[in-house]
Amino acid sequence: HAGMLGGEIVFAGNAADIIKNPKSLTTQYLTGKLQIEVPKIRRKPINFISIKGAQQNNLKNISVNIPLNALSVIIGVSGSGKTTLIKQILYPYLKMELEGFGIKPGVFKEISGYKNKLKKIEFVDQNPIGKSSRSNPVTYIKAYDAIRDLFASQSLSKIRGYQPKHFSFNVEGGRCDACEGEGEQTVEMQFLADVHLLCEVCNGKRFKQEILEVQYKQKSISDVLDMTVDEAIDFFTEKKDVVQRLKPLQDVGLGYVHLGQSSSTLSGGEAQRVKLASFLTKGVAKDPVLFIFDEPTTGLHFHDINKLLKAFNALIEIGHTVVVVEHNIDVVKCADWIVDLGPKGGEEGGNLVFEGTPENLIKNKESLTAKYLKEKLK
Repeated sequence: HAGMLGGEIVFAGNAADIIKNPKSLTTQYLTGKLQIEVPKIRRKPINFISIKGAQQNNLKNISVNIPLNALSVIIGVSGSGKTTLIKQILYPYLKMELEGFGIKPGVFKEISGYKNKLKKIEFVDQNPIGKSSRSNPVTYIKAYDAIRDLFASQSLSKIRGYQPKHFSFNVEGGRCDACEGEGEQTVEMQFLADVHLLCEVCNGKRFKQEILEVQYKQKSISDVLDMTVDEAIDFFTEKKDVVQRLKPLQDVGLGYVHLGQSSSTLSGGEAQRVKLASFLTKGVAKDPVLFIFDEPTTGLHFHDINKLLKAFNALIEIGHTVVVVEHNIDVVKCADWIVDLGPKGGEEGGNLVFEGTPENLIKNKESLTAKYLKEKLK
């Protein structure tokens, strides 16, 4: 497992022998004990965004439909035109139309079917969620506000006049003045990388001693920041507002991440899933969003892909639309709708090979994906 439950070598040796190791999560997926299930029923799309006459780069003047309130997967070999269609035409056009700003889209004739059906478009990539060391998962998903309010409501805080801001490491007041709430001091070196030393005043705890004296269930604000998401959900079990905010991080498979962990230490896939979690905290969609994910399974284990698919479905259940550009066959088999571009890359790509359900794709003779998908839909 990950985080506190990880760090052990579960298996090392000949690839064929891993099957004999029941402890390995990988083995459990390889043997089928655990699996990414094919959905029992697929959503029947009603409304579609229609892209007509797409001819940017190698796209051969194609027209493509993408359903709303469904999971669509855009497939095709490298260079088939997936990125051109989604990233260079659909995304910039809708960004401009829905939000009033964006870059100029690539060449196409018309895009319709989104008016009054979508309010926003989000491109969820694997870029870092925060460049500064002050950004962390708990501030990004806005769970920290509820935690600070809780500490400010403790009786010792009231006696001393502490407010929620005193429990922030971003503003003056309760944070350690020596390191300004960083927990470490940076020594700039002339010709070498900067050296980061533990702050001698607060010992890395980020806050003044008197602030750490305020405790909730025998834990200080610094102790809470050291907890993993899983630990914090157990710890705050009576505080529904905190748990509600943290739960989506657990749902997308990030229960092992520490609340106060700097965002700069997260991998691209982790950063992408924190972004995904931040949308899941918002509840039922008053403003339906079209989410685009670009190869989100890169670097993910079967077990993480399973959680990712659950999160996609949760977004759709609350009224959003999800479009995924992907090669992973386990994601393809779970799609409500597939758009297959190709059949090959470069000049031999850019055609619409197929659009429709996975069950219909496997009947398609031209699609290179069909034979691989057939195995998964047995």
